[in-house]
Amino acid sequence: MTEIRTISKTDDAALAKIIRHSLKSFGLDIPGTAYFDAELDHLSSYYDASPKRQYFVALTDSGEVLGGDGIAQYDPEHGVAELQKLYLAKEAQGHHLSYKLLDAAVDFAKQAGYKTVYLETHHNLETAVHLYQRYGFTNLGHPLNNGEHSSMDLFFALDI
Repeated sequence: MTEIRTISKTDDAALAKIIRHSLKSFGLDIPGTAYFDAELDHLSSYYDASPKRQYFVALTDSGEVLGGDGIAQYDPEHGVAELQKLYLAKEAQGHHLSYKLLDAAVDFAKQAGYKTVYLETHHNLETAVHLYQRYGFTNLGHPLNNGEHSSMDLFFALDI
């Protein structure tokens, strides 16, 4: 049984390692990706800084971090949140854990009053693209507000 809970400071190092390893494995350890985000080594502090943000962590029964995802404010004027940093350790992939993490993030976004969840991804992340499409996200064909991650080339939104 996998537990999903909100992030704590003790999760920061494991999550940064999972995210960087995953991006590197797809050749995306380049500027303009989450690999170089300033908050990556301190995700708990970043998400704790606002009640409109939350990061969810998936854990094994023994407490090992398997991955996570987050929601943060993106375009407050239009009620848009951003899905951020949905990554899983290699051994956690293929078990529908991404859907559970998405459920937690989307539920939080609804409770926080957002109307839309936006995300940026890359065509190299084929499994992620498939996940977002199956979950109901629509490909926008362009970034919203010029996007934060300049190396990303796919942009999706989900009305909630």
